[in-house]
Amino acid sequence: MAGVAGTAALAQMPADRAAATPRPSGGEYPFTLGIASGDPAPTGVVLWTRLAPKPYEPGGGMPARRVGVRWEVARDEGFRRLVRTGTAWALPELSHSVHVEVDGLDPDREWFYRFRYRDDVSMVGRTRTAPTATAGIGALSFAYASCQRWDEGYFPSYAHMVREDLDLVVHLGDYVYEYGIPADGGFRRTAVPEQLRAAPRDLDQWRMRYALVKSDPQLQAAHLAFPWMVTWDDHEVQNDYANTRSQYEGDITALRLAAYRAWYEHQPVRTPARPGAQGPRIYRRLRWGRLAQLDLLDGRQYRSVPPCGWGEAPACPGQDDPSVTMLGTDQERWLYDGFAHTSARWNILGSNVMMGRLDHDGDAGDLLWHDAWDGFPAARRRLTDAWVRHRVPNPVVVTGDWHSTFVNDIHRDFDTPGSPVVGTEIVGTSISSNGDGEVYGPYYGPMMRYNPHIRFFDGDRRGYVRCHVGRDEFRAELRMVDTVSRPDAVESTLATFAVENGRPGAHRV
Repeated sequence: MAGVAGTAALAQMPADRAAATPRPSGGEYPFTLGIASGDPAPTGVVLWTRLAPKPYEPGGGMPARRVGVRWEVARDEGFRRLVRTGTAWALPELSHSVHVEVDGLDPDREWFYRFRYRDDVSMVGRTRTAPTATAGIGALSFAYASCQRWDEGYFPSYAHMVREDLDLVVHLGDYVYEYGIPADGGFRRTAVPEQLRAAPRDLDQWRMRYALVKSDPQLQAAHLAFPWMVTWDDHEVQNDYANTRSQYEGDITALRLAAYRAWYEHQPVRTPARPGAQGPRIYRRLRWGRLAQLDLLDGRQYRSVPPCGWGEAPACPGQDDPSVTMLGTDQERWLYDGFAHTSARWNILGSNVMMGRLDHDGDAGDLLWHDAWDGFPAARRRLTDAWVRHRVPNPVVVTGDWHSTFVNDIHRDFDTPGSPVVGTEIVGTSISSNGDGEVYGPYYGPMMRYNPHIRFFDGDRRGYVRCHVGRDEFRAELRMVDTVSRPDAVESTLATFAVENGRPGAHRV
């Protein structure tokens, strides 16, 4: 894996325009997995594609050599006003994926981009740059999503998302799932080729799993429409894993290396996310003028093994050990330094798992879900203490993972009665995972009486959260579809919550 960093650097080098670039076997269209942009900055974005004319074969149907791919950025959708162009290498070591870090663009405006390989031209994508750090307060509209298990439903929420006027999409993990897929496609009721059914264990299998998910036309459309910021959760490797440890098979270092490499090959992310000897770094920060700072976390790669047990288990003294960490020492230091120097009115934290407490049994005991921040209360207190110590304005946590919706007050210390509310969390449900019908409502619903800080709960719907951030208010609309058994599902707004500037805690509007 140490050699992958070098190949990623090579992929950024300009390709020789005169170099031979053989056509893929059979001459099929190479952009079957779509194109995408991500990680916007004031002067640029990342552009991504992967050449895969035969995406469900090892090598994707491409020759085992590097090939040149041309990229173009324009001010207009017709590409009459080109502003940046170039040619980059697509390397077989990186599954012929391309990550172009475009720079030199004007801030705070939309752009259009596309790729060319030989005689084939990709679809056209729309992206945008962020405002400069000193720009006025302005506004930010974004959506966030998570948990899109392919065989448990279609992705109709993305079809509705593309109709929104958004600046950004944030994906909080579980982009793919590591489980086997039934021959009939599960909820999708479509035949699945045999090579795609097994739970992925090696790099080729992980590549094919990403190819299957990224072949979804509604997901491709959402990538075309907006720049994305993507992090991962557990299912990009294995359910509930912690660092290199699994409750099912112990050390999963080799599995994790293959999974992380495939993740990088299929996401529009910058160079630090490439796999290397020290592992990829995917936690990062987006500043949206003086309005908002978004810190996107990696809550898997560095976490301790939950000291009190995997999953649902009683609390224990070991969870208060200060050495127990969710984020790791370096990421914590980076995060708190960002808190100390933020000049943003709204400080948004992108978390892969729920930060708010969920007491399962009230006075009867202390049963918690230890894969979430409940399993790491000392680490959670360090974070909330940092909010208070640095007087961080308006902390709002946006979260995925649970396949349910929660709106939570975040107390400085959930174990201290009367501890003040210092932030707000909105947990979004899944895009498709768990499919239709009652899922978690009957199980978690009765627990709400033990958790007065949970302002809202719904456990049985699929969808995403649309957010509008303005000078005086952070508004979150819970967008839900009526089914994931069809790609043309109807969408509605289940509820809308707002956080007012200077007042932690959300209220329903």
